[in-house]
Amino acid sequence: MAKARQIVKRRKAVTNIRKITKTMQLIATARFQSSFNRAMGTKPYTQKITQLVEELSQAAAGQLDHPLMRENPDAEKDLLLVITSNRGLCGGYNTSVLRTALAHLRLDESRKHELHAVGKKSILYFKFLGRETHKAITDIDDRPRFDQVEPLAAEYMRRYEAGELGSVYVAYTRFISTGKQVPEVVRLLPLSKTEAAESTEPQQQASIGVEYEFSPVPEELLKVLLPQTVKTRLFQCFTDAAVSEQVARMVAMKAATDAAGDMIKLLSRQFNRARQTQITMELLDIVGGVEAIA
Repeated sequence: MAKARQIVKRRKAVTNIRKITKTMQLIATARFQSSFNRAMGTKPYTQKITQLVEELSQAAAGQLDHPLMRENPDAEKDLLLVITSNRGLCGGYNTSVLRTALAHLRLDESRKHELHAVGKKSILYFKFLGRETHKAITDIDDRPRFDQVEPLAAEYMRRYEAGELGSVYVAYTRFISTGKQVPEVVRLLPLSKTEAAESTEPQQQASIGVEYEFSPVPEELLKVLLPQTVKTRLFQCFTDAAVSEQVARMVAMKAATDAAGDMIKLLSRQFNRARQTQITMELLDIVGGVEAIA
């Protein structure tokens, strides 16, 4: 059994670690609330604009021809954007996203993929695997802004319209509730009627078939709405990833704090046993010395 002094030092170290993890849990909780408000604040707009695009597409009665809705079968490669965090200590958050992204890449290994990585964790991971990362993005943290995401969406739309990319995919963690976050890969481009409504929740979808009077014609409206839809969907992916990261970190730090508390209790019991053993040995030495003198 370890000596009492060693146990005291170890218990003090674990106590300090518990203070750190508890503080990180509180910080993650505060940031989660901020990220949650941001994600929930943008979701109604994303849902409504995608629903409106679907209704306008139906109103066009198949006459709509927009570059963002056309397939590019002759393009040499697809693009995959992987959204992870810059920092760790968030449980399996990054691992699940990276595993999902790799599964997507293995679906068709004969197809070339251009990798764009958001967050240091994905950049380091793909470097470890020996996969080339064509673009590394580290300036978007766990509080993404629309003006940071908009240039990315504009670049992807420009390259897609030019025929450089066959498809644009995003691997991220979709936030459903505090108790459920799902890593998934969604197709950002090309847009279609089905995928335009993909980001809406089933229970919140409005029934299609609303009659509109258009001015200008639906084709002209979609030329403005479709690029905006791509930008808002991509921004929603970033906000969902941000709130999912804070949930994962909050849960991980709570588990670490609880584990440290259990370790402190265990070390306290070990210290009591060691101290009692030490006292017993001292009493035996005293009794032995008295008997020897007598």
